[in-house]
Amino acid sequence: MEVRRTTRITAVESIPTHSQDNPASQRSAHPHLRWRQRASDLVYGSHWKPRRYWEEEETSPTAARASPGPSRSKKRKQELRRRRTKNTHIQKKSRISKKPQVPKKSRERRNPVPQRTLSGAQDPFPGPVPVPVEAALKFRRIDKSKKLLHSKSKTQKRLEVAEAEEEETSVRAARSELVLAEEPGFLEGDDGEDTAKICQADIVEAVDIASAAKHFDLNLRQFGPYRLSYSRTGRHLAFGGRRGHVAALDWVTKKLMCEINVMESVRDIRFLHSEALLAVAQNRWLHIYDNQGIELHCIRRCDRITRLEFLPFHFLLATASETGFLTYLDVSVGKIVTALNARAGRLDVMTQNPYNAVIHLGHSNGTVSLWSPAVKEPLAKILCHRGGVRAVTVDSTGTYMATSGLDHQLKIFDLRGTFQPLGARTLPQGAGHLAFSQRGLLAAGMGDVVNIWAGQGKGSPPSLEQPYLTHRLSGHVHGLQFCPFEDVLGVGHNGGITSMLVPGAAEPNFDGLENNPYRSRKQRQEWEVKALLEKVPAELICLDPRALAEVDVVTLEQAKKERIERLGYDPEAKGPFQPKPKQKGRSSTASLVKRKKKVMDKEHRDKVRQSLEQQQHDQEKTKPTGTRPSALDRFVR
Repeated sequence: MEVRRTTRITAVESIPTHSQDNPASQRSAHPHLRWRQRASDLVYGSHWKPRRYWEEEETSPTAARASPGPSRSKKRKQELRRRRTKNTHIQKKSRISKKPQVPKKSRERRNPVPQRTLSGAQDPFPGPVPVPVEAALKFRRIDKSKKLLHSKSKTQKRLEVAEAEEEETSVRAARSELVLAEEPGFLEGDDGEDTAKICQADIVEAVDIASAAKHFDLNLRQFGPYRLSYSRTGRHLAFGGRRGHVAALDWVTKKLMCEINVMESVRDIRFLHSEALLAVAQNRWLHIYDNQGIELHCIRRCDRITRLEFLPFHFLLATASETGFLTYLDVSVGKIVTALNARAGRLDVMTQNPYNAVIHLGHSNGTVSLWSPAVKEPLAKILCHRGGVRAVTVDSTGTYMATSGLDHQLKIFDLRGTFQPLGARTLPQGAGHLAFSQRGLLAAGMGDVVNIWAGQGKGSPPSLEQPYLTHRLSGHVHGLQFCPFEDVLGVGHNGGITSMLVPGAAEPNFDGLENNPYRSRKQRQEWEVKALLEKVPAELICLDPRALAEVDVVTLEQAKKERIERLGYDPEAKGPFQPKPKQKGRSSTASLVKRKKKVMDKEHRDKVRQSLEQQQHDQEKTKPTGTRPSALDRFVR
């Protein structure tokens, strides 16, 4: 059967190769063609046409064989027409431009037909999912209000392409939020019930078993008081006691990683870039341990350390000492970047701004100074309290700073350039320790009581009128820190360690490529290599990180002016136009003068156009808002 069908098709395709004017020559050239055609007609029928499963007409096999099909001439015309339409879409090569020519869009693409599914039904919601404008604006990074007035067309095109790519990226990021499975928690009381009166035992009874296991107390009165630190993934906990007890564990599974006694008082403890390294500020020097409790380094240049802070994107360990020095240690190479003298006496109040990696130091004169390793003087000084500063903390967005002092005042400051207080509250007992959560909750340790205040959400300052939660401990508080990606507050006190449940404190969704609590050892090693390659230099730490992407026009003009004074001329100045000589009599004097005049006229038109644009821009600035346009505005100069 297959051989006969193939022979028949071959015979039909070979007919047009002969002359169309003399059909007798066709019969003489193929004497066996008629016999094969008749044999196939006896088997399949005279007008038989094979059917395919994708054809729309549903007919029975007998009806298909019996139905009359198109003649050979019609088939030939259809084949030629199909080949012509196929050749028209082939792109022709251009000898002038190397860019590929894009064919014009047909009318069918302008009005697309809704696609059908395998079942034949149409999609009732064609196209991508619409994204709200408010959700997309949250991920925008380019400010379209700032436009370059006098920029080249090539630069403008590049800016337009960058804005289009940034807009598409923000829409994709907003659309990806729909697949986030987790939602932030919350705590609501009954009608008229104050949530501050809800104790931890009631919360443990109300939540599931897995969440209830996150609340625990470690009774370690023998070696207290304790300072504690969570890893960036929120999976591991390290704590150190004043009497030399140092331990690290996976607090979710309660698996102990290491436990040692350094036989020396421990003043502070911090995880470095991963849970494999641990920095311990002991009574005399700074020591580095691994997750097995083995001492790796002893840094004697950092002595009498009181507080530690680690900058993860810069791989810098900031230390504050009793001698008044702020030291930056690069843990990737093991060298001290800089040592700054704060000239304010003993330093025992320190925190970092997670947004711009600026270190905040609290002093005994009631001021808070902001420091960067690239500058030997403080970036800013803020007068916060009438007495000494006891605690300082900054939220995750870098917008708000909370301080407490000896005057029993708890204040919240705006760090967006104004440094003005937004709210204040007088506490019966001054707060000795402060901590912000990932979603903006503020915790304060006052003696043996921990108060937590909540705001309207992430990015808004907490309301100090009414506390959100209150908990009393068995000893005085000596350390506070919220666990990342978990609604847990770790408290170090005289009696040991307490893990509190705080609903709505942490971000419910984490970035698996950045901070993955479930990563394996191999994934952690690969992440370390990538983080080291993307390490940010210490010289780039400043108050406004967005200023790094802008051009310092003042400094650039000053450097240009100094260069002109030093050389005596402007090397970047554009010289007079000199036309190139041409052959065949086209370099006559009249022709050269004409070309020079043409270039001068073009430059003059450009200057006039720029001046008019500048005048129009100035008029728009000076024109009062809310006035209606008038026909006489064109005569205003």
